[in-house]
Amino acid sequence: MPPRTPHRPVGSVTRGTTNPNRLRRMDRWIVATHGRELRRGDDPVAVDLGYGAAPWTAVELLGRLRTVRSDAEVVGVEIDPARVAAARAYERPGLRFAHGGFEVPLPGPAGRAPVLIRAANVLRQYDEDEVAAVWRRLCARLAPGGLLVEGTCDEIGRRHVWVALDRTGPRSVTFAARLASLEHPSDLAERLPKALIHRNVPGEPVHAFLRDFDRAWAASAPYGALSARQRWIRSVRLLAPDWPLTDGPTRWRQGEVTVAWEALAPGG
Repeated sequence: MPPRTPHRPVGSVTRGTTNPNRLRRMDRWIVATHGRELRRGDDPVAVDLGYGAAPWTAVELLGRLRTVRSDAEVVGVEIDPARVAAARAYERPGLRFAHGGFEVPLPGPAGRAPVLIRAANVLRQYDEDEVAAVWRRLCARLAPGGLLVEGTCDEIGRRHVWVALDRTGPRSVTFAARLASLEHPSDLAERLPKALIHRNVPGEPVHAFLRDFDRAWAASAPYGALSARQRWIRSVRLLAPDWPLTDGPTRWRQGEVTVAWEALAPGG
């Protein structure tokens, strides 16, 4: 019998930068908008893909998902075997770590499919023309009704932009910020995910959206006397007639706004 070929994960090693609570804005949004699917799923397993040099984000994701599903499980997947070995000390019931990449290996019974894949700060090092293939690969691993959340944030999680996808493709783009740190909404441009960051130029929809957001922010300046939150909410209300927003005031109060993907898609 020929020797077994070693498993070769799909993808490349990232820098691995991570900090506690870096992904809290993304996690908060996942729990609020995807909680129903988590509750309904027969196998509530989620994947923290590319969790980095330390496993904080996987540990935190499990805690947040268990606020809506007590038997939720998280598998942290990393392409660097040394990071997986280091994370094993944090394993406990419901939390495991696996060596892998975009093929998303899941320990346990064959045929498991995650109801959630969270991939934060993973694709920034790839070329833009590689993103669609990665999205397709990851979405194909999802359970029916599952969600892929892929995006980018700064080192301490103050500014974050992510795309949400299901098995049919991208659905929405969410902009989220610690509002006290925001001078203009377009400050979020530096955190656009790879599919959009090079499209923030005149003639592209995401550039037009951020331009309109800045104008609405300027028009809403008097509301800043009340709070940065009230100014944000007013700005988003001014955007609503011209842009297909998919959320409402409950999310806006959190410093978020979500736009339908087709409105911001490159070349749209």
